[in-house]
Formats: sequence, C-alpha cells, structure tokens
Amino acid sequence: MTGGEQRAAQHDDWASQATQLVERFVGAVRDRSVRPVLFAVRALVVGSLVSLIVAFILVVVAIGVVRLLTADAFGGRVWASDLVIGGIFSAAGALLVKLGGIRRSEDADRRSAHG
Repeated sequence: MTGGEQRAAQHDDWASQATQLVERFVGAVRDRSVRPVLFAVRALVVGSLVSLIVAFILVVVAIGVVRLLTADAFGGRVWASDLVIGGIFSAAGALLVKLGGIRRSEDADRRSAHG
C-alpha cells in the first residue's frame, strides 16, 4: 500500500466508525422513547377494543334476559322483568360503590399514617 491508499483506507474506516456510532445512538434513542410509547398505544387500543366488546356483550345479554323474563317468566308483564333486572343492576351498583368507598378509606388511612 502506498501512503495515499493508507490514508484513504483510514478515512473509509473513520467514516464507517462514525456511521456505526450514529446508528447506535439512533437505536438507543428509539429503544428508550419509541418502544414504550408504542407499547402504551397498543395497550390503549387493545383495552378500548376489549371494553367495547364487553359492553356490547353485556347489553345483548341484558336485552335477552329482559325478553326472556317478559315472555316466559312473567307472561308479558314488562314491568316485572324491568323490576327484576333493575334490582340486579342496583344491587351490583351498590356493591361497586361500597367497594370503592372501602378502597378510598384505606387510601386515606395510608395517607394519614404517612403524613
């Protein structure tokens, strides 16, 4: 190799090293910023889709139960099936409110113990 060829080889090596350094830097930035955001967005989309499907299924089941009760159990008396379903939903709501109140009071107790 002549002196000019050595300098050209060193220059090519320097350019290759600089390119690899930039690629590593960009890869590290992508790993630390884009991937967590992508994961969060995917979780949000999947969670929303599952929530919509569950809500749809619950509505269809509720409609089916009301129609079944109205036609078969109460002989066409819609008010009776509405009363039964309303009672079930009211009891479920009261249970959820009670559980939410217990959880909030436990959180308040923990905060006051640390404060």
